[in-house]
Amino acid sequence: MNDYYRDLGVSSDASPEEIKTAYRRLARKLHPDVNPGPDAEEQFKQVSQAYDVLSDPEKRRNYDMGADPYGGAHAGFGAGFSFSDIMDAFFGAGGAGGGRGPRPRAARGQDGLVRLAVDLRDAVFGGERELTIETATLCSTCRGDGAQPGTGRKTCQVCGGRGEIQQVQRSFLGQVMTSRPCNACQGYGEITPNPCFECSGHGRVRTQRTLTIGIPAGVDTGTRIHLAGEGEVGPGGGPPGDLYVEVSVTPDPNFQRRGDDLHASVQLPMTAAALGTTLKLETFDGSQELEIRPGTQPGEALTLRGLGVTHLRSSGRGDLVVHVDVRVPTRLDGAQEALLRQLAELRGEDAPTGRLGPTDQGFMGRLRDAFKPR
Repeated sequence: MNDYYRDLGVSSDASPEEIKTAYRRLARKLHPDVNPGPDAEEQFKQVSQAYDVLSDPEKRRNYDMGADPYGGAHAGFGAGFSFSDIMDAFFGAGGAGGGRGPRPRAARGQDGLVRLAVDLRDAVFGGERELTIETATLCSTCRGDGAQPGTGRKTCQVCGGRGEIQQVQRSFLGQVMTSRPCNACQGYGEITPNPCFECSGHGRVRTQRTLTIGIPAGVDTGTRIHLAGEGEVGPGGGPPGDLYVEVSVTPDPNFQRRGDDLHASVQLPMTAAALGTTLKLETFDGSQELEIRPGTQPGEALTLRGLGVTHLRSSGRGDLVVHVDVRVPTRLDGAQEALLRQLAELRGEDAPTGRLGPTDQGFMGRLRDAFKPR
């Protein structure tokens, strides 16, 4: 009689897990598809037979007592040996060999993704919105069971409740057993003679429901809000997936967002820019005063601190940047023209001379020009 413990390289008191680990290691090494050596096939058969005996408690007990581990029914390697055991050696339990038993009816539901348009004010301060979605929910009639109330399910007569059908085929390894899901019960091991009328046996129905979505302050277009457990209910009444709400911020007619700062423009008469004034501006924080210094130039940016968008992941807010648009009058009456000509004479600007220079290059260009030697 072969020494199966020696073939696997384990002690006689090895645990089932140690035996399985040793077999997987040797099977990877000796399988003919991996090792083309002349003795590899024979060694692989010995290792597989050793595992077939030592992994079965009844066969191992007979072998340890010196009896025929197959009870006299052994007809060579492969008797009762499942092809899934070989696949387990390469892929682990539950690999290509199948699930070994009925699969559960209940499964986690799918995650959902919906899009929600919000205005800029909600992005600045946050808020709440109601969102109506169509999704799979638990069937109220069978509560996810799938069977008409009071009827229940029955064991599949085709597979005997195993959820799979086994077939024995001969190969160079001997008799190899393969498994496939049972077509009669779809691998569940049970059938539902009287499916629920409401959900047709699926345990869930599609319906509309309304959610109240909390919008965090500081969201921007593309931000996703994660709502755990608000996705679709799983088949067979399984746990629901998650829902992701992707935010789209609607453009505002008065303010433009750049990062967490808000930008806006204000039109200012030429005289107000020259003399200075105080403007009242309507912002998201209500009416605010903006001080215009005398001599304010066209395009100048004035900042109101802390009136921008709330930082999404930290405290504080961005700024409100106001760009001054100085308006030059295009039509003057006689009195206005006379006054302007008088002002031009007083300032020595009644006969300006043209001089070419570089185009305005913005703040950095003006800063560079300020340090040029003259």
